[in-house]
Amino acid sequence: MGGGMTTVERTQVFLLPDLGEGLSEAEIVEWRVAVGDIVTVDQSVVEVETAKAVVDVPCPYAGRVVTLHGAAGEVRPVGQPLITIAPLDGGGDEPAGHATYREEERAGSGNVLIGYGTGHGGATRRRRRPRLALAPEPVDAGPTDVARPDIRRADSTGADAGPTGHTVVGAASTDPARTAATLVISPIVRRLARERGVDLATLHGSGPGGVIRRADVEAALVAPAARLAAVPDPHVALTATGDGDVIIPLTGVRKVIADKLSRSRREIPEVTIWVDVDATGLMETRAAINAATPDAPVSILALLARICLSGLRRFPQLNSRVDTEAQRIVQSAGVHLGIAAQTDRGLLVPVLRDAQRLTTAELAAELAATTAAARAGSLPPARLTGGTFTLNNYGVFGVDGSTPIINHPEAALLGVGRIVDKPWVVDGQLAVRKVTQLSLTFDHRVCDGGVAGGFLRHVADCVERPALLIAAV
Repeated sequence: MGGGMTTVERTQVFLLPDLGEGLSEAEIVEWRVAVGDIVTVDQSVVEVETAKAVVDVPCPYAGRVVTLHGAAGEVRPVGQPLITIAPLDGGGDEPAGHATYREEERAGSGNVLIGYGTGHGGATRRRRRPRLALAPEPVDAGPTDVARPDIRRADSTGADAGPTGHTVVGAASTDPARTAATLVISPIVRRLARERGVDLATLHGSGPGGVIRRADVEAALVAPAARLAAVPDPHVALTATGDGDVIIPLTGVRKVIADKLSRSRREIPEVTIWVDVDATGLMETRAAINAATPDAPVSILALLARICLSGLRRFPQLNSRVDTEAQRIVQSAGVHLGIAAQTDRGLLVPVLRDAQRLTTAELAAELAATTAAARAGSLPPARLTGGTFTLNNYGVFGVDGSTPIINHPEAALLGVGRIVDKPWVVDGQLAVRKVTQLSLTFDHRVCDGGVAGGFLRHVADCVERPALLIAAV
């Protein structure tokens, strides 16, 4: 590369990458860097939320941040610019063309993360650190120029630029009764509070230095004193219905869940069958396995997964999906086992691909790691799609039975209720046994009752007599 290359030619634009199957966009949750920061290769630069998960996105380039394409709360399409990086010169930390960047900064371009400020340092200035924005909520909903004459007009990000040039989230309250400052660093937190009707001035932040985080806002929603704030939003229309009502917009993962389950009910003619089974033998088998291998314990869910895999080998019709456009049924060669997991973000179904290749011990380890990652929100979106059969242990909620909705576009779902002591007839004698209820919901288009009943009976027999698993191999 010649030395006469222009600044524009030297900058590198990182596009929002493909984040998983079927995902075409992502919402910016929080920038990890600000304009002017120096980043290294594979450093996480932004946290985004897709319809499947919250993901940290690493940047493949090293250098100084020139532009952040999009503010927190903005939805960016896959393949569109996310961040622009200017490579550093070999002899110092000042990238080519940085003087031009500083002139743009003095002009108040507004291309900075809300709450981070726009310092006017010279060429030798150090990397800026994020600074917290003291931002008590204004109580006056009137025009900005009248109610807050000391605050400039809002820039393109929706934040107000103070007279010092710092980008401030919100503005100083003119009400002397509200003197406590609210520490907010993330615009997504303020937007969430506005949508849910939570007054930030009433919260005590759990973050460093008292910073209010998303968890603080969500915790406030369960309080009886939470009230609806009728604040207009460009994306969500909230209508007050009564004192104390809380309106929860269908957005993000919750919206995806609602859409998928509604589509499942519209498209799939589902049928649910169930049976009560004596799980005493299964519990004894698990105890024997764990006594022999205490360092690698096996869960009941792992044993049930093994039993399902055995059943799907006998009845592959249930490991399929209906392609309505091509008018055909597609039976999958491998079993991509979905495990329903309740998380703080809603019901997720992480997938264990080619689960039929795993041993029982490997199934147990993979199930434990996958469900933990799903609850922590660290699973990549690709791990939340592509399932062919789902196992749902709703017994953990203390219920006996259910008629679950199929995880579209799959064809079947096995549900397991709680395992409890119940009277049971054994060899003509009444005894107390460990009993559970199994329910199978299936797509009647892929099979009839004979196949579905055969699968459920095989699963029930293996639960009651786990030795049958050996005979079925």
